[in-house]
Amino acid sequence: MEGLEEKLKVLSIARRSCPEEPTYLLDVALQPSGLVAVSCSNFTIHLHNKDTLKQVGEYQGHNGRLCGVTFGHTSSDLLYSGSADGTVRVWDVRRPGTEAAQKFKSDPTHCYCSFDLSCSDTLLCAGTEQVDSEDSFLVFWDSRKPAGGLLGVYSESHSDDITQVRFHPRDKDRLASGSTDGLVNVFDLSRGAEEDALLATCNSDSSASSVCWSGADYTQLLCLSHDEGLHLWDLGQLDTDEPLTIFSTSDARSLTPLADGRGVNYLVGGRWLEDTQKLLVVGGKNNGDLHLMECDARGLHLLRSLEGGHASTVRCFLWDAVGEALFTGGEDAQLLLWKPGGEELTAGKRESMKSESALRLKSRPHKKHGYHREKKTA
Repeated sequence: MEGLEEKLKVLSIARRSCPEEPTYLLDVALQPSGLVAVSCSNFTIHLHNKDTLKQVGEYQGHNGRLCGVTFGHTSSDLLYSGSADGTVRVWDVRRPGTEAAQKFKSDPTHCYCSFDLSCSDTLLCAGTEQVDSEDSFLVFWDSRKPAGGLLGVYSESHSDDITQVRFHPRDKDRLASGSTDGLVNVFDLSRGAEEDALLATCNSDSSASSVCWSGADYTQLLCLSHDEGLHLWDLGQLDTDEPLTIFSTSDARSLTPLADGRGVNYLVGGRWLEDTQKLLVVGGKNNGDLHLMECDARGLHLLRSLEGGHASTVRCFLWDAVGEALFTGGEDAQLLLWKPGGEELTAGKRESMKSESALRLKSRPHKKHGYHREKKTA
């Protein structure tokens, strides 16, 4: 099987899409049958053909910043989006431009800053911003029953904005959550009540920005922080006396020196690549250059640099294992497709369409908590 470095080495720009108005591209999701969905800072969602990047549809309806998009796993014609307007909406991509097919809500005071859908497509979870300077909540719905109300709420595990929720790719009851309080929690939802469901709590020592399941059996968790910290934990050690930490650093930017002798300016995110069994972390420079790195117990290792594509900060990326292609989106309003031997139809680096008023990441000082893990028997 061809290794990750070999796959990345042959990438070049194949297609480029840029919307007519300036907007940040915040998140990207792939439908295997042919679509790419992008959430934008102007509260819209764009649908693109994944091979040509031609825009084939747009959804409007949210009136608050978007916190992500994802396609259904078993029903890939359904696209889910979450927003600070207090809704998770479901769109039928067979009918571009129509109203949301379903809408999920909780308390009117809730503003969502993260959400995810379980691998079985049966459970939705959203993480809220801090409410009344006190509480933040994980709220749950049965995705098959939009009119059925909430299934439940967890309210004790985080004390600040819940910036990320991620269901396990194979276990429908396993959930990880990260917060600006510095904590990353892991739950077994089959245990019911929050106190019983909480399996482990890890302290990132900073405001957590993203969480990613990784490892051959998805027993590892990668956490990135708003101040560019990186932490990799092995949850397979929960029932042993071995430490959970595989690798940890408070500032990952200088771990991989680049050609100019300096490091990246920021981390975009991380993804476990099933096809190569590697953990890919993407970092960037403020001029739009991207640097693709492998993460393991030794830290970060540069595999490939992608230059001449974006003109400013990159916000999101996605690896298409079937097409061996990389999608990237950023603050320059551009969506790029990088493929083996790609030859861009329109040559030359595009100018930035960066919006002066577009959404920016917020980061709050985290609250110090102890590191602990709970070993419980069913």
